Amino acid sequence: MAIDSVFKHAYGVVIAGGSGTRFWPLSRRRHPKQLLTLFGRQSLLEQTLARIQPIIPSNQIYIFTRAPLLQNIRRLLPRLPSNQIFGEPASRNTAPTLAVAAQEIARRDPEGLMVVLPSDQIIAKPALFRRLLAAACRVATEPGRSVVLGLKPTRPETGFGYIRLGRRQGRVAGREVFHVESFTEKPALAVARRYVASGRYLWNGGIFIWKAATLLENFQRFQPDMAGLVRQIADAGGIRSQVFRRLYPKFQKISIDFAIMEKISDIYAVPADIGWNDVGSWAVVYELSRQDSEGNVRSGVGFSLDSQHNMLVSPKKFVVTIGIHDLVVVETDDALLVCTRERSQDVGKAVQQLERLGRDDLL
Repeated sequence: MAIDSVFKHAYGVVIAGGSGTRFWPLSRRRHPKQLLTLFGRQSLLEQTLARIQPIIPSNQIYIFTRAPLLQNIRRLLPRLPSNQIFGEPASRNTAPTLAVAAQEIARRDPEGLMVVLPSDQIIAKPALFRRLLAAACRVATEPGRSVVLGLKPTRPETGFGYIRLGRRQGRVAGREVFHVESFTEKPALAVARRYVASGRYLWNGGIFIWKAATLLENFQRFQPDMAGLVRQIADAGGIRSQVFRRLYPKFQKISIDFAIMEKISDIYAVPADIGWNDVGSWAVVYELSRQDSEGNVRSGVGFSLDSQHNMLVSPKKFVVTIGIHDLVVVETDDALLVCTRERSQDVGKAVQQLERLGRDDLL
C-alpha cells in the first residue's frame, strides 16, 4: 500500500508500562496484560505495533515500559531496534513518559509528530484507524495544535474519560474535525448517560497526536518544573544517559490528561468509530471471544455439563464444570481465580489485598 506522506515525520510512542492487575492470576508484575495473548496468536502489544507498522516503520517506533519488563519486551519484539525500547526506572504515569519521548523525538527530527498509543487495546477496524490517524496527523502539523482520536461511545461508561466536542472545524482528508471544549474524567453513571445521549461526547482512549515541539512548549508553559528536568536529561545526553535514570524518579507522578490536555485550548478531536475496546476485565475478554453453543468461552481442554456463560482459562489442567453459570475461572500453576463475570472488575481489588498480605510470590 502507498504510505501517506504525512507519516514521513510520524513517530509511534507506545505506552507499555501498565500492570494489568484485573487479569490476575494470568497477569503478573513481570508479565502484565499487554504481554498476554488474549485474542488470536499475538499479544496485545504485538497487535498494537502491527496496526501502525504499515504506516510507521519500526525505526520510528518507541516503546516505554517499566524497567522490570524491558528484557521481556525486547525478546517479544526482536525486529524493533532494542535501543528504542526504554525501561523507566520509576513509575510516574504518562506525563513524564511523554515529556522525555518528545525531547528524544524533537532532537532526532525537529518536525517529528508523536502518535501516542496505549499498548493494551483492541481495534477491530485497523485500516479505518490508520486513515483517521492520517487525518489527525495533518491537523497536528500546524504549530501549537494537539489532536485526540475520540472514540464513539457504545454505552454509558463510568470508567472512561470523556471529550466534549465544540464547533465543527470542517473536514481534513475526508474526516470530520471538531474543536475540543473540555475533558471530563470518569463521570457518575447518570452523567455518563447524559453525555452519550447528547451525541456531543466521545471517549478519551489516550490516543494523542501532536508535534514533539508543540508538546515541549506546552510542558514549558504549564509544567515548568517537569520541563526543567527534561532539559537536564537532554543536556546530559538524553534518555540513554545515567542522568535520566537518576532524575526520572524526581518527576511528579501525573497523567498527560491532568498535566497538559485539560489545560490547553488549541486542541482538536477526530471522531473514530473503529471498534475500540480497552479490554478492561475478564468479562470484556468473554464478550469479545467466540462462545460455544452454551455460551461458554474456554481456553484449554475440558467439558461442561449444565454450565452456561462462563469464562474458563486453564492452559494445563482438564477442567470439568457442572451446573455453574456466569463465572470466570482462571487457573495457573500457583493460583486459581473464581469470581462472577459481573464482579471481574474487582480482581484488581483482590490483588491489592494480596499486596497488603505480603504475597509478593503471587504478584
